[in-house]
Amino acid sequence: MLKKILPALLAGAFAMTACAADNEKAVRDAVESLGAGIKVDSIAPAPMAGFYQVVASGRMVYVSADGRYMLNGNLIDLQAKTDLSAASWAATRKAALAKVPASQRLIYSPDKPKHTVTVFTDVDCGFCRQLHAHIDEFIKQGIAVEYVFWPREGIKTTAGNDTPSYTKAVSVWCSADRKNAFNEAMKGATPKAATCTNPVKDDFELGERLGVNGTPTIVTENGDVVGGYVTPAQLLQALQAPAGTVGHGG
Repeated sequence: MLKKILPALLAGAFAMTACAADNEKAVRDAVESLGAGIKVDSIAPAPMAGFYQVVASGRMVYVSADGRYMLNGNLIDLQAKTDLSAASWAATRKAALAKVPASQRLIYSPDKPKHTVTVFTDVDCGFCRQLHAHIDEFIKQGIAVEYVFWPREGIKTTAGNDTPSYTKAVSVWCSADRKNAFNEAMKGATPKAATCTNPVKDDFELGERLGVNGTPTIVTENGDVVGGYVTPAQLLQALQAPAGTVGHGG
């Protein structure tokens, strides 16, 4: 009996796989046809029947399996009263940031941190400077702050040159005393020009994929986004809140 049933089961599974592949291609083609430069980072079946969840160029949307319809907005489970889009974004951020090694971060941490946040920052950003001015208070509260660079001007100008904010970030990273250079830059000093192998471009592109659109963007260990500038007390309160209850980006 099993010999008779098994081929039919395998054929059915193959047909379902082929159908899913066709659907994903239709969805990918539809989204990428919306404009030049749009890159689909992930496609997965959505919690809503007949739709796929797509992350493309830092946005999360829902597209029908035939690629005809697109919903742009957060998907809410009314029965569970849960923002499914926010939860998915948090999981995406958490997984992506876990791949960024400590060697590619600028870390300010107490000996035994109670909480850790990743902060996308820009040395020319006023609110980033205000946030960093409280770094000693964050550390006293047991919060490790791990910076990655996100130059708000981008990497290249329209003329194809490196942007000033990118150049400053690279100069800080390549400084002989990286932390001192960063501390001084956050007080308004212009870092001494320097170049080396650095993660700034990778950091920026990661932020783009994760929907970062301004600085500072603070991401918790759970992948939730806490507003822009926050005081040490506000950040500690957010970190002590249950996962999924703080503000979300994306």
